[in-house]
Amino acid sequence: MRTSSSTTRTTPKSMPGGQEAQDAIALLTEDHENVKQMFEQFEGLGDRAHATKKKLATQICTELTKHATAEEEIFYPAVRAATKSNEDLVDEATVEHASAKDLIAQIMEMEATEELFDAKVKVLSEMIEHHVEEEENEMFPKAREAGLDLEALGQQIAERKAQITV
Repeated sequence: MRTSSSTTRTTPKSMPGGQEAQDAIALLTEDHENVKQMFEQFEGLGDRAHATKKKLATQICTELTKHATAEEEIFYPAVRAATKSNEDLVDEATVEHASAKDLIAQIMEMEATEELFDAKVKVLSEMIEHHVEEEENEMFPKAREAGLDLEALGQQIAERKAQITV
């Protein structure tokens, strides 16, 4: 099941529902960038923007939950199965997800006016920034080298994320 990882598809395949097929790494990287932008937007909000902060924090938490679930159910098992040398990376990423999920649950239950709300969103941002750096610099290159069918994984991830409700 080896595919060429050196060629880049210039014309994406259409997926059911009009979506364009994307390789798993491109899709996950796009998710990372979207969430990073939302965190930056959150940080730019003033102290009194409680309603906007709550709405944006909920959006961040929802996107992170969908992303993490799809990674854990589809991408991580594929990376783990591809080669034994990836096991430690996948284990560490799974533990990081668990920590992020705990913080996400706390944020989702809070109001933006509560003490520590902003601090918890900031800590989540820092945790995710660290996690993303490791995925993009270590795990993703190893996944490419392993010859995974990244396009098929991308389609599975996109479909799974569309199914998840938070």
